[in-house]
Amino acid sequence: MAKVKAKLDVVGLGLNATDTVLLVRDFPALGGKERVLSVSRQAGGQMTTALVACQRLGLRARYIGKVGDDDAGRFQLASLRREGLDLRYTQVAPDTPNQFGHIIVDQRTGERTVFWDRDPRLAVRASEVTPPAIRGARVLHVDGCDVEACVRAAQIARREGVIVVADLDTVYKKVETLFPYIDYLIASANFLPAVTGEADPFRVLEYIAREYKMKAPGMTLGRDGALLYAQGRFLYSPGFVVETVDTTGAGDVFHGAFIYGLIAGWPLERILNFSNAMAGLNCTAFGARGGISTEAEAERLMATGKRHVNPAYGHPGGP
Repeated sequence: MAKVKAKLDVVGLGLNATDTVLLVRDFPALGGKERVLSVSRQAGGQMTTALVACQRLGLRARYIGKVGDDDAGRFQLASLRREGLDLRYTQVAPDTPNQFGHIIVDQRTGERTVFWDRDPRLAVRASEVTPPAIRGARVLHVDGCDVEACVRAAQIARREGVIVVADLDTVYKKVETLFPYIDYLIASANFLPAVTGEADPFRVLEYIAREYKMKAPGMTLGRDGALLYAQGRFLYSPGFVVETVDTTGAGDVFHGAFIYGLIAGWPLERILNFSNAMAGLNCTAFGARGGISTEAEAERLMATGKRHVNPAYGHPGGP
């Protein structure tokens, strides 16, 4: 399809991080030792990686957030400038280190373990979120960090007729106050059970849709794909079988692809399949943004790739 040329497609409010990635043959047991095969610095972060995926797919993305004024912050900011993101609402926090992640990648499986920290001075306050930052966008994307700022942004989006998409992974204090303003929630598999106390994925998605009048709540399921509840029915899209190098950033790229599909006006089944394909392809390269692929590459995987079908979530549907 032709690339979208709108002035602004998506605004994202949330986390960025500068990652130090260590590759090891096997993740050691507690108290063990393991030789490091390689060390690299990577630009990552839950929100910024999703926005970079949007930008590379041809959308116009704006980032609302803060970076530190240290070398890691400058590294992150430079990466976003290279990608062409709109950074007019991105602030540099003085005398503050950027959020960092130390990520250990198991070479045998490609799975990653993340150790991170974020200075409180990087928090975005609700008073710093203004209507002009969001007005004119087609989608607002939030990750629930800095909850009051996310609620403020989502309230503005509602008034402006902007779709709200959320990627919720961590149970932040009062994060449930954001739920009434979300249209499309794609949470991690553990998030909604932790918030609601309901472990069954089908019941918890029905509950969230009913309780908060949410258009389409869903969850990512790792290699098993994604499950979504919309218009009274469940949509299950299995993940694609790929040669996994590094799972870092897969969920973030999933969300960027999901937003792209929404803006393109695709059916939800196709959006889920496309998002799974983009997430899977990102796992075939090193780093949170290392495997962000093109729409054509995702289409090829969708047409020919094998799937991780888990019967517990039902039968896959859609194109």
